[in-house]
Amino acid sequence: MGVSGAQAQMDQNPGYYQHLLQGEHDDRLEEAIRTDMNRTFPDNVKFRKSADPCLQKTLYNVLLAYGRHNQGVGYCQGMNFVAGYLILATQSEEEAFWLLDALVGRILPAVGGQGRSAWVSSLVRAADYYSPAMLGLKTDQEVLGELVRTKLPAVAALMDGHGVLWPLVVSRWFICLFVDILPVETVLRIWDCLFNEGSKIIFRVALTLIKQHQAFILEGTSVVDICERFKAITRGSFVTECHTFMQKIFSEPGSLSMATISRLRASCRARLLAQG
Repeated sequence: MGVSGAQAQMDQNPGYYQHLLQGEHDDRLEEAIRTDMNRTFPDNVKFRKSADPCLQKTLYNVLLAYGRHNQGVGYCQGMNFVAGYLILATQSEEEAFWLLDALVGRILPAVGGQGRSAWVSSLVRAADYYSPAMLGLKTDQEVLGELVRTKLPAVAALMDGHGVLWPLVVSRWFICLFVDILPVETVLRIWDCLFNEGSKIIFRVALTLIKQHQAFILEGTSVVDICERFKAITRGSFVTECHTFMQKIFSEPGSLSMATISRLRASCRARLLAQG
């Protein structure tokens, strides 16, 4: 709450969360959120309808409040897993909302919002990453491709040779921030770094997974085979040993400055916009 700026926003806007929950009905938003309720952590006992209390209601409230808070985004699939993790970690509905606002609005990558107030900037930036067009998400997938091309050229050549597009293999990594991809203990440690150091941590994790399993990935012989190998590298002892894994993400990818990330984001975004 402190390092993300969420505590400051909550303190400066007392009663705002409850005000959002009492807002006007939006059938489309509410139905979209309800549709994903039973799909969110179905194996977690606290999210089952039989639980008392059932966190589905808490999750619904957080997502509804955020959708009303940022109408340009509303609700996007993937946000349910992110919000669900925040609820489990904080055990506080309102804190989960403000952390979601910090994460989606200020920490995750987006172009725009500079020179504006932090509040307005949050809304502008979030719309770029989680809007229906998902331009920010698509940009970061392209950025990862460029980083792999530089740091792991053999993997990039394999992908190009088989025509495998990065969204096929990493879209869920990015949009869910590795929730339901990597083990819980590992994800929570990744998120500690994400809140503290910013969005380049996402690339450090992705590059480490790919580099550590480069030989295995390079044995892929088809699009389907390569996609299955990318699923397989998110399981096993390497990702389960969370402390060793976290040490690796700061050593395996090598130098990875924010300046480099920002430059690649600008060029990849421009290329995507030119493609329409």
